[in-house]
Formats: sequence, structure tokens, C-alpha cells
Amino acid sequence: MKLSIQSHVSLKPHNTFGMEVQAAQFCRLTDLAQLPALLADSNYQRGPVLWLGGGSNLLLTRDYPGLVVKVELGGIRLLQQDGDSLLVEAAAGENWHQFVRHCLQQGWYGLENLSLIPGTVGACPVQNIGAYGVEVKDHIEQVVCADLTANAATVVLDNADCHFAYRDSIFKHAAAGRLLVTAVRFRLSRQPQLKTAYGDIQQELEHRGITQPSPLDVSNVVMAIRASKLPDPAELGNAGSFFKNPVIAQQQADALLQRFPALPHYPAGPGRVKLAAGWLIDQAGLKGYRQGDAAVHARQALVLVNHGRASGSQMWALARHVQDTVQQRYGVELEAEPLVL
Repeated sequence: MKLSIQSHVSLKPHNTFGMEVQAAQFCRLTDLAQLPALLADSNYQRGPVLWLGGGSNLLLTRDYPGLVVKVELGGIRLLQQDGDSLLVEAAAGENWHQFVRHCLQQGWYGLENLSLIPGTVGACPVQNIGAYGVEVKDHIEQVVCADLTANAATVVLDNADCHFAYRDSIFKHAAAGRLLVTAVRFRLSRQPQLKTAYGDIQQELEHRGITQPSPLDVSNVVMAIRASKLPDPAELGNAGSFFKNPVIAQQQADALLQRFPALPHYPAGPGRVKLAAGWLIDQAGLKGYRQGDAAVHARQALVLVNHGRASGSQMWALARHVQDTVQQRYGVELEAEPLVL
């Protein structure tokens, strides 16, 4: 398919905050065969270039001065089956939640706790998405990439090569701007190994009278819990959880827990403790706090929302206010999850 580059294109439909900003140039990548032409194009070579998936982990504070490439590569296939073990490949442009549900319909299990997370398959290893006791790294076997510095040559990274960490990977660091994720290969199973102890999953299953849940039951419950706490971007602009749960030294955590015994905390490796960012924001009195149309969500303090007319710079000013308030009250630095441009 021929590559088509347009000028002065609105990015409002392509970011879940609903920011009305423009891209100087815009194109859709629907086929890997388009990549060589794209890399040779003067708009790409002049830069800057923004590779865009679902736009659900992005805050745009201004018009983008270069080329925005919307990755819309599609396709799902079963690569290998060895007994109950399956290797499934999904292209980068596939919708993440639809992919999870497709796997469940096929009897491919393991991703059910990650239901209803917005975005695309290609973004999942970059961010190492996670929810309800599962991180996507637990099921990624390989990430297929195109080397943008070598005429789109294929590079396949094994799990260990991706340097996965909490909401982090090599794709944010050494590989950023060099490797484009084109597909992800997942190790799944035909035998369910359910994880229901995290969050409200078990409680909601019991409320529904489900004593022997299936993976589909777990997915449905996760969807219900998320929908009850997190606003639908189609109705209220947001990028999901805006802040990462901070990881601090054990000594600092001990001092905080003496002052705030109810502070939720979790082990995060030797001498490290992960805190609940939502609790810090809530207890600082910021849940529901609003600056014009930019607000902290009234039901989930981790989520910043656009009530309609907030600009990207106004959303970022609110985020900085939240960071400053938490820093002053607890001495803890909150890091934004979305890419802010």
C-alpha cells in the first residue's frame, strides 16, 4: 500500500485526553512494506518524528512540529503449540483489550488480568503494562522490531533483552528512536492459572456467586472493577493512571510509616518499597481538585481528567501542582506515566 503523508492534521481523535492540537505532517503505517519509503521520505528525515499507537499514554501540550506516524499494523496468529503451551503473535497496531478478549475466546489464557487497559499491543512492552498482580513481561517471549537506523531490518528481542522493570523497558532508553515495535509474541496457555488475590477481584467474584471462576470470569470482573473506578476516555478525556507508584528506600519508607501508619506499601526488591501514589494524592486532599476544566478525578486520585476545554499545558500545570503538593507533604517525588510533549 502506498504511503500517504498529509499536512496540518488534527490529533484530537488520536489522543485520549482529547487535546485539540495539530501535527505538521501525519501518516498511517498499515503495512511493513511502507517502512522503507517512510524512512526515505524528507519529512521523516527532517524530523522530529512521533510514533503513535492508541494515544492513551500521551499528553500533548502543543502542536507537534514534525511527522506523526500512526502505527496501524494488524494481525494475530498462533505461531506454535506445544501441549498446553502456546506462542501467539500480535501486530503492534492491534487494540490491546480486543486482543486480550480474542485470546480468551480462543482458549489462550494468561492475559485476563490485563483486560480493559487502553492502547495498542505495540505499546505494551514499552510501558510494561500491568494490573491486578500481572505485568505483561510475565507473558512476553519476544518483541519483534524494525531497526530504523538500518533500513527497517528486523530485530527480534528475547524477554531478557528488553530489560523490563516497573513501567519501564529498553524501548524507553537505549532502543528509543532506533527500534520500532512491529509485533509482540506472547507465551500463553490452554490451562488457566488464575490470579484473583489482588485488588477487589476475589471479592467481586464472591459477590457474583462465582466460586470456580474461569479466565473469562476474571476478565469480566476486572473490566467491571476498572469501569467503576476509571473514567471512559470517550466520555471524559484522560490517560488512565497519570502517576507511577513511587519506589523509595526502606529507610525513608519506615520514617513515613511512623507518621502515616495507614500508608499502603509493598516490597519492591532489596531495600526498596513501593508506595501507593493514589493514596498519597488522596490524603493530600487533592481527589476531585479542579483547576478550570483540568481536574483530579473524583473517584480515582491517580487519574487526571479533562472536563472538556482544558489545554495540554493546563493539564500539565495541574500535574505539577499534584507533584509539588505530594513532595511538600511526604517528601516523595511522583513521576508522570504518560509521555508529555
